[in-house]
Amino acid sequence: MSATLPLPAATLSPMARGMLYGFAAVLIWGGYLAMARAGVVGGITAGDFTLIRYGTAGLVMLPWWLRHQPLTMAGMGWGRALALTLTAGPLFILLGVGGYAFAPLVHGAVAQPAAVVVFTTLLAALVLQERPGRTRLVGLGIVLLGIGVIAGPGLFSGTAMTPLGDAMFLGAGLLWASFTILARRWGIKAIPATAAVSVLSALVVVPVTAATTGFSHLLALPPAVLLPQILVQGALSGVVAVICFTRAAEQLGAARAALFPALVPASAILLGIPLAGEWPGGVQLLGLGLVSLGLLVAMGLLRRG
Repeated sequence: MSATLPLPAATLSPMARGMLYGFAAVLIWGGYLAMARAGVVGGITAGDFTLIRYGTAGLVMLPWWLRHQPLTMAGMGWGRALALTLTAGPLFILLGVGGYAFAPLVHGAVAQPAAVVVFTTLLAALVLQERPGRTRLVGLGIVLLGIGVIAGPGLFSGTAMTPLGDAMFLGAGLLWASFTILARRWGIKAIPATAAVSVLSALVVVPVTAATTGFSHLLALPPAVLLPQILVQGALSGVVAVICFTRAAEQLGAARAALFPALVPASAILLGIPLAGEWPGGVQLLGLGLVSLGLLVAMGLLRRG
């Protein structure tokens, strides 16, 4: 497996390559949200999602891992591999998905990507010395405002348990920000980082599932429900999107790459048009425009123009 872009993309500038990788990850993660909603309707649980993601991703990345120094985790060492798995492995999914048991959907669509943007920006400044300038901070503010506009009035709804769900979303955002910073700080490339997280997560999730709930519920699902989830949740979201995002961080820096998860709600809305026939309303279109504008400002593209 190779993460090298084909020509002519390989001849583009680092900024352009990073943008392409970032948007590829956003597109896949937007489809992940749309498919997750369909999966819940079809009877898939949070535990099932975790098994599908890491069981599939581990199986996909296992051949690469076995061919590249498996005893030393592709040369990165077991300590770093375990740290990456802790931040982007099953705990990340359980917090990000489990939060919906306590908080509304729109809270997760806002809190988690916003946390990724904020925490990555702060950690990049503290750990990587990637200090954002005024223009980037303005762009970040516009992106966060756009996310809030997309969520609309539902952002202020909830119950007594909603703060717990929000805290879980924020925790998931902090974990992903930490994964981004650690991979960048240690100079771990996209494919080794993805292989480490996928294989080690599978070694945890599959035996735990076998010893507790078993696989009968998942195997009882109709193939028309299960197979698309394996493709999108496991292979695309668990492997391809992680590689693309990590490559975006390599090309753009961690702080700039953190903007792309904030685009996932907008991507999910746009993908909802062909997948579910759901057209965004005027307020959502305004939010999409703000998120897009904020991205351009934060990347410095408007200033360059």
